[in-house]
Amino acid sequence: MPISPTLEGFRAAFRRPSLTFAEIMWRWVVGATAIALFFFGLFEYLNTLPVTSGERFFLRTRQPYLVAQAIAHIFRGSLSRAVMAGLLAALALGLLWMVAGSVGRMATVRALLDYFRRDATRRGLAAAVAPEGGKDVASRASTNEIRAGLASEGSPFDALVRINFLRLAVALAAVFGFLGAAILAGFASPASDPSPGLAFLLFLPLAGLVWLIRGALDWLLSLAGLFAVRDGEDAVGAISAAVGFWRERTSAVFAVSTWTGLAHLVAFVGATTVVSMPLGFAGVLPWRLVVLGMILVTLDYFVLADWLYMARLAGYVCIAETPQELLKPPPPVPFSTPPLGGLQMAPVQTTIDRDEPILSDLPDLAVET
Repeated sequence: MPISPTLEGFRAAFRRPSLTFAEIMWRWVVGATAIALFFFGLFEYLNTLPVTSGERFFLRTRQPYLVAQAIAHIFRGSLSRAVMAGLLAALALGLLWMVAGSVGRMATVRALLDYFRRDATRRGLAAAVAPEGGKDVASRASTNEIRAGLASEGSPFDALVRINFLRLAVALAAVFGFLGAAILAGFASPASDPSPGLAFLLFLPLAGLVWLIRGALDWLLSLAGLFAVRDGEDAVGAISAAVGFWRERTSAVFAVSTWTGLAHLVAFVGATTVVSMPLGFAGVLPWRLVVLGMILVTLDYFVLADWLYMARLAGYVCIAETPQELLKPPPPVPFSTPPLGGLQMAPVQTTIDRDEPILSDLPDLAVET
């Protein structure tokens, strides 16, 4: 029977919850560090702002115009420090994400490779392939042993760091792409003849194109990390292997990506629906309880999203470790009507017998016959 990489990926993610826990750990460490840096930098920046007695007086008036003038005067000349602090924080977070992502990807991919190789040995997949396919399985097994030896000799950490750096570069290029799309769309709405609707309609397809290109490149680089760990390839070799993997196993990779993507979409819709329920009780319950409920639902969604990502990665590893013969659907069985009681059935006549007496125009001819 053919193997379903999608089902195997979900089964691996369900049987090995420690893999999802490891994925959650490094992702949430980076996220918690980013949140802590944001609030720490915000409070420190606000503490450095000088506030005069006149500005306090304008703020206490609660008049919108006076309050806006006071806030603008307080922040005047200090925005450059906030921008510099934000750039330094983004650089530090980028370095942390590159290192943590590389270590986490090494751990999860190696654990998944060990899981599927043990599972293949337990089920004896070599006997499930045709004789010419058995040779392919044997050669694949020896190749996997050689690759595992190479991976143990040289750590793929450097290649993963370079791949993650390229992913950060793609994300930064996407930001500049959105800015460029906004600038190009702004040309359709000059100050002399403003047309914000036309500018928005022009911005949407440009931004969508930038988002699709960014998503495709980020997916390819994320897939390349699998081959950096599995084959011990460098960054360029891992990207080339990912492209070849996509071209050779297009249908299987597309199936895994589609089903996990649909599951992620369902989870997102469900989370947005559930998170809106505490908002309906905002006028009845205390605001702290409402915020706590929204945070808990959001964290549950993040856990489920990381689990689905691990299921998708496990599906890719299953495709890479499974021979092509076991991924092909079985050939259709030709339909044939079995004989009844061992007797051959007479062929069914589909034409009209012109000599049939009942079809004659003469009256009582069939009775006479």
